[in-house]
Amino acid sequence: MATLVPPPPAAAAAETIKPEKVDYMDLPCPIPYEEIHREALMSLKADYFEGMRVDFTKGLNQRFSLSHSIAMGPTELPSQSAEVIKIPTANYEFGANFIDPKLMLIGRVLTDGRVNARVKCDLSENLTMKANAQLTSEPHMSHGMFNFDYKGSDYRSQFQLGNGGLLGASYIQSVTPHLSLGGEVFWAGQHRKSGLGYAARYNTDKMVASGQIASTGMVALSYVQKVSEKVSLASDLMYNYMSRDVTASFGYDYILRQCRLRGKIDSNGCTSAFLEERLSMGLNFIISAEIDHMKKDYKFGFGLTVGE
Repeated sequence: MATLVPPPPAAAAAETIKPEKVDYMDLPCPIPYEEIHREALMSLKADYFEGMRVDFTKGLNQRFSLSHSIAMGPTELPSQSAEVIKIPTANYEFGANFIDPKLMLIGRVLTDGRVNARVKCDLSENLTMKANAQLTSEPHMSHGMFNFDYKGSDYRSQFQLGNGGLLGASYIQSVTPHLSLGGEVFWAGQHRKSGLGYAARYNTDKMVASGQIASTGMVALSYVQKVSEKVSLASDLMYNYMSRDVTASFGYDYILRQCRLRGKIDSNGCTSAFLEERLSMGLNFIISAEIDHMKKDYKFGFGLTVGE
């Protein structure tokens, strides 16, 4: 009677491991073209500030709320010398917010005369209109922008229209479950300039890698590694092949039960840290610090956020 000989372990493993079959007719919808570096920006570009800041938000009902912001601290003045010149300033900002599942209205008024407004409206399930504007008393500093975003099953497209004859369009397409490719084109009529750009993004459950290049000379690369559910490491590289300027940075994002700590260090010798501590429900304490060793510029700020 013949006996059956079991296959070698390597052969058995080869039979059980099958390549993942990709359904190219059912690819995921990518994120918007302008947000391909989203994870890296959240870790490396925190809202650093200097001085003291207090933000208070009061909800009047489920959709409408009012906000008050007070900021006191130095402001840097442009200077041709290496020395950093700062003057003390203080600002108060009043805001009104209306947030609905299909409509968002946000307005801000500052004591220096600036008025900011943002609108987001879902015109349909796939089409969204966004608008933002800033009005100021300074000549030629007011601006406005309209964005129309269309979300397909596995692609996104966007059209931009701004003052000064600014026209722009972008498109991003998922080519595999993890890889998306896109491009953009813009025309600035006031300055008689045009440009093209291309981007790629590869993401998994543990990492995100993005790259972007434009005819204006800008090259942007970013990489985010998710070490655990609470810890992420991020790095980016900004290079302009026309001016030969290059900057690289490395940072971390650590989320604890009651706080979130972010920090970074870049190739210019600037080290930053940003801490958000939840003291109680609706009350957060913020600490911001930056040290620029090259310019000998040191910034420290603290603040409170009251309300949700």
